[in-house]
Parts: sequence; structure tokens; C-alpha cells
Amino acid sequence: MNNFVNLKAKVIIIADSTGETAETVMRAGLSQFGLKEVDIKKYAHVEDPEQIVAIIDRFKNTDCLIAFTIIMPELKETLRDEAKKYQLPIIDLMGPIIDRISHFLGITPRLKPGAYREIDQTYYRRIEAIEHAVRCDDGKDMRILFKGDMVIIGISRTSKTPLCMYLAHHGIKTGNLPLVPEVTPPRELFAFDPDKIYGLIIEPEELHKIRLQRLIAMKLDHLADYAQMRRIYEELSYSRGIMEKIGCRIVDVTNKSIEETASEILIMRGDI
Repeated sequence: MNNFVNLKAKVIIIADSTGETAETVMRAGLSQFGLKEVDIKKYAHVEDPEQIVAIIDRFKNTDCLIAFTIIMPELKETLRDEAKKYQLPIIDLMGPIIDRISHFLGITPRLKPGAYREIDQTYYRRIEAIEHAVRCDDGKDMRILFKGDMVIIGISRTSKTPLCMYLAHHGIKTGNLPLVPEVTPPRELFAFDPDKIYGLIIEPEELHKIRLQRLIAMKLDHLADYAQMRRIYEELSYSRGIMEKIGCRIVDVTNKSIEETASEILIMRGDI
């Protein structure tokens, strides 16, 4: 061990993805020996046996430790053979873990390089989409509303907010903008790509029931203008006029669940 320290500890990392996992594990392990300044050379996205042969050849006459996160069997075999040829010590950081998990679960691993990073990116994309939906609910943050993947428009109680949240959980950045006859829509709405705008409409009678229930739940006067058929017809006519002017896609949400509406939009987008 002292001899290794005197040589300032050289570690070679070979990975078929970014190599971040291997570097993190090796630094954590080396820190247990008080080695903070470690010479680590990382070779990422190694996908060909010839690359491995070239890397090993470069360090064949050095005193180094090789750590690797290689998934594909043929690449691992090449690495082991080359390292053995020059008596270089190696550490397989992923193989034993995958083998043990496979035995425990009774299933065969995917053997796909970068699979964890792919899952990780999907998770963060979903979180960003949820944050976008919250910030852009009812057009609250106009600075980023039109920087997302799509914008949902419609009058009150057409399920704009829950639809945006559902789509966000699919990693789609979606904000919504309410359409109110007394409020002029922002000019950005008409400049935005109409293929990324979806207008929600609903049958007047269905909306009347929903708004009445809303007023009752909030213990407000059920005769309020908000739930009057005259007002509902006025808002629906106004919103359809805006949607037709924009040229966006129109989705009827009458008697549909959020999942059904979202599926219809995802099909229109080509996601399904």
C-alpha cells in the first residue's frame, strides 16, 4: 500500500457510458485510505474492443489500478484478457452487483449501457415539467409559459390544471392560460406555434353542472352569473373564436376523464 501511495495512486476508469458512477465509487473507496489527490484518468463511452486494447496498451508498463463499468460481455472479456496479459489489477464495479440482483430477482438484465442515466434523466425531466406546470398555472408566469412543450387554453372548469399536471408526469412541459371574454389574450399566444396549443371545449349543459357543483362546494350563490347558461354560451363562443383564430387543435372534454383527454392529445402529438 505504501508503494502505491508513493506513486500518487493512478487509477484508470473505463466505462461504456459517462463513467460518473465508476469515478464516484472509486473516489469514495480511495478516500478510506486518506487518498484525496488521486490521479484518475477516465475513458468514457467505450464501445469497441479495439478501444480497450488501445487503452490497456497505453498503461501496460505502468503501476495502475483499472476500474470499469462495462456491461457488454464481449467488451468485458477483452478487458480481462488484455489486463491479464500485462498483469494489471482490475475491479469490475458493476458485474457482481448485476449478477447478484439477477439471481435475487430471477430475471435477465437488460445489459444496456447508460440505462441508469437514462432513468435518471427521465426523472429530472418529469420534475422540471411539474415545476413548469405549477409556475404556469392559469398563466401566472408569462415569462416561461411559451417556453414549454405545449400550452392548454380554455374557459374556467374545463380541467386545464389537472390535465397539465397529468402531462407533466409524462415529462411534457405544459402550462395553461384561461380564456375570459373580458380579458384580452396576450399577443404571445397568437405568435406561438399553433401545433403546440390545445384548446379545450365542453358541452354547455355539462359545464353548467360542473360550475353549479363548484359554487355549492364553495358555499356561494348558485344563481351567480358564473353558472348561468347565458354566460356559459358567451364564454364558449368567445373561446372557440380565439381557438379558430389561432388555428390550434381543439379537444372536446365533455364526459372525459383527464386520462382520456391526455391520451387524445398525446395521439395528436404523435407520442402514442
